[in-house]
Amino acid sequence: MWQAEVRVDLDAIRDNVALLRAGTTAEVMAVVKGDGYGHGMLPSARAALAGGASWLGVATLDEGLALRRAGFEVPVLAWLHSPGLPLHEGVAADIDLNAGSLELLGELVAAARRAERTARVHLKIDTGLARGGATAAEWPALLEAAAKAQVDGDIEVVGIWSHFVYADEPGHETVDHQLAAFADGLAVAERYGITPRYRHIANSAATLTRPDSHYDLVRPGIAVYGLSPVAGETFGLRPAMTARARVALTKRVPAGQGVSYGHTYVTERETTLALVPLGYADGVPRAASNAGPVQLGGKRRTVAGRVCMDQIVLDVGDDPVAAGDVATLFGPGDDGGPTADDWAGVVGTINYEIVTRFGSTRVPRVYDGEPGGAA
Repeated sequence: MWQAEVRVDLDAIRDNVALLRAGTTAEVMAVVKGDGYGHGMLPSARAALAGGASWLGVATLDEGLALRRAGFEVPVLAWLHSPGLPLHEGVAADIDLNAGSLELLGELVAAARRAERTARVHLKIDTGLARGGATAAEWPALLEAAAKAQVDGDIEVVGIWSHFVYADEPGHETVDHQLAAFADGLAVAERYGITPRYRHIANSAATLTRPDSHYDLVRPGIAVYGLSPVAGETFGLRPAMTARARVALTKRVPAGQGVSYGHTYVTERETTLALVPLGYADGVPRAASNAGPVQLGGKRRTVAGRVCMDQIVLDVGDDPVAAGDVATLFGPGDDGGPTADDWAGVVGTINYEIVTRFGSTRVPRVYDGEPGGAA
């Protein structure tokens, strides 16, 4: 008998990727960083490949190495590297690595020489996000150094890439500005003799709404897991994660009873309280106190009082709720139950954060569908 669980529908992940693949002529990189956005990196990667992805994308070198250790042989791009990392291990494992500065390019050259193998490199240009990547002013110097390193055989420039600021609001002026800056950066690269096989800038939102941004490769992340990056649009995606728990106990309490820490919720009349064994240690945002929606007994309830480390309380009135009944925090919403978007709305965040939080080792993931595997 389970107490709390996160169920992941691998068929949904597979089908979401197939939908994305059908909408583009570019290759698809399924982004599985952050432990597959909380869904489990390895099972999610298998499902994404079954749906037609031909690349996998991760943030860290360790994530990329974990994919290789698990037997994934498809191209993998890892893009977030602090100084001093053992990048030679990534080169030796045939992981594509990012260079967005002269300093990082220098580390990749040294890593290639240590590994005695040519490093597969993606050069990143900052087109306006102001995170990683070379600015337009820095770009020529990076290209010049990369062209020399490529001639020397230390690197192969496999890709040039960037990342959108605001593609989740289709029509926002920054999208066109960034596409123009990206095109300019590619033109400058050609003047330095760099014409990579892969040019990529499209995230989930751009994959779904801006086909002119697809180039040779698209990098959907949140859409892989069935969550829309654009408010009010589903695009036919199906959410893959359901978070739920069995009620631990119920009790009758009188009117005027304060509930949970600080008594921020007080019962208006005699009522039944239901204790649900999921809390902020498991991924429930504490900001959902007195706000988070939960489906229990065929009705939507609201968290009563503060979210605790291990548990939340629901006021179910006189409804016949009992210990062992299933309370669903979020899922696909097929039965009118809450979704990750609903939770994001009440706590002022995005659906990405809601699902990624549910990666706790205390709450087991259970996989449904075919392309499975251990978490």
